[in-house]
Amino acid sequence: MSLKIKRREAVAGLSASALLPLVGCSSVQKPDGGDERRFAHGVASGDPAHDSVVLWTRVSVSDDEARGEWELAEDDGFSVVVRRGSFITHRERDLTVKVVADGLRPGTRYFYRFISGGQTSPVGRTLTLPVGELAQLGLALASCSNYPFGYFNAYESIALDPEVDVVVHLGDYIYEYGPDGYGGKRGAELDREHQPPSEIYSLQDYRTRHAQYKSDAQSQKMHAAHPLIAIWDDHESTNNPWMHGAENHQDDEGDWHARRAASLQAYYEWMPVRDPQLPAQRKQYWRHFQFGNLASLVTLETRHTGRSEQVEYGDHPEALESADNARAFMQQVVGAPNRNMLAPEMEAFLDGALRESVAAGRPWRMIGNQIPMARTQTPRIDEEVLAALDLPASEPLPDSFTAFRKRGDLGLPLYLDPWDGYPWAREKFYRLCRQAQVSDLLVLTGDSHSFWQNQLFADDGTAMGVEIGTTGVTSPGDFVDFGPKAAEALDRSLVRSNREILWTEGRTHGYVRIVLRPEWASVTYIGVSSIDSTQYKPKALRQLRLRPDGEGSLRYSTVST
Repeated sequence: MSLKIKRREAVAGLSASALLPLVGCSSVQKPDGGDERRFAHGVASGDPAHDSVVLWTRVSVSDDEARGEWELAEDDGFSVVVRRGSFITHRERDLTVKVVADGLRPGTRYFYRFISGGQTSPVGRTLTLPVGELAQLGLALASCSNYPFGYFNAYESIALDPEVDVVVHLGDYIYEYGPDGYGGKRGAELDREHQPPSEIYSLQDYRTRHAQYKSDAQSQKMHAAHPLIAIWDDHESTNNPWMHGAENHQDDEGDWHARRAASLQAYYEWMPVRDPQLPAQRKQYWRHFQFGNLASLVTLETRHTGRSEQVEYGDHPEALESADNARAFMQQVVGAPNRNMLAPEMEAFLDGALRESVAAGRPWRMIGNQIPMARTQTPRIDEEVLAALDLPASEPLPDSFTAFRKRGDLGLPLYLDPWDGYPWAREKFYRLCRQAQVSDLLVLTGDSHSFWQNQLFADDGTAMGVEIGTTGVTSPGDFVDFGPKAAEALDRSLVRSNREILWTEGRTHGYVRIVLRPEWASVTYIGVSSIDSTQYKPKALRQLRLRPDGEGSLRYSTVST
């Protein structure tokens, strides 16, 4: 079953009926097949290469050791097994199993399963990366899957989407908070409270949290259906980390580096990603995926290897006092030279990957990017927004709007944790790309809990490409607490306030599907009708067509909205 020849026919248009996953509502059953007692966390695959792929599961036993076998076949009935082997796992790696199945054919779909103690796991489906000519590639972009906030309906929709080949998870796969933290109240209402019932710090804490997320039936469906390309953002360790600390790590919570090491160890144990040769290399997590002659995907690491400490508005109240102070703050503090985002090793890897992609003549160069890259000034609280708040004339604006409104009036960034808080590093990134003869970037972004259609420009006005941002699987958008009308008005104000933002929507949960072809690509923003129940319907909110212009840039056209 070569991916190169066993492809779906390319569609002529982008009708919603042709492109939406075949699902109306969910009963949330476990993946078909297998005994769930020993394989309670399902199966997963990921980190694909041209001749190999990572296969993952966990053996749920009380012993300190478990043994078994794995099989990889050309069909889901396992009548043609092409690879098999044995495994042994220990309590020291939390009884997780990770196999690199190699010697495989490029561009080929396979099926896999695990056997242990007389029990068989659910069957998973995976594929290797193609070489040579490739007519079409379908990607699903996911991000910000916070267990307490709701059901992972977007994951199930991805699992059932016939256009998806590979899932790209752009970070915040788990969250670190306890019941009294972000999402805790909603988790209690839905009976989806975090385990362990506290913020996580230790290796066992992180393992337990990963186990909870992998026990989710909808997550298991997605992992069993498609291979995963994953990058982490911040919540896989804790909120807003940098090289030597984190916003959500205090002195009384132990040593930061020990906490980070525990979070990364658990991540490598529980995710279908290739292990580094040495534990010290765990932070250096970046990849270059080559999809035949069609596309490259380079994933970034922006948290633990190069990032300078974030600037916080709360530490600089003077920035809100006048326009002059705001300009000085942006130039001298936020925009200070040498405030890095990427490690030198990451930059060297990126440079080599981009140059290889250009030399290979691939038309699409994608960047797997955790955090928003486009310049995003705080939206102005204009008359439309004020009217949408629907406040009595005598009632003052909510306290939460006070500093927010000042930032909008002064043209300050919405947040300082994304690339907006590191403008020197962003310009350095653009300069590196241009030196590699690349100004047609297709940047894939998570983190913000909103859908985005952005255009990117360097400081001198050079077009650098486009950014497609996906919303949260469950994490809520920034403006939803202001009410649906105000949130919609603020989204429109974001577009009016920012040259680089063409469209955004932060009120709906879901994912983005991108289908690449040699001459054009379709981008579909897919929302789910609810995350409060496992009964839901997917809906295409917006569809775009994206084309290279032949002059080193990308151009949008809107198909429907």
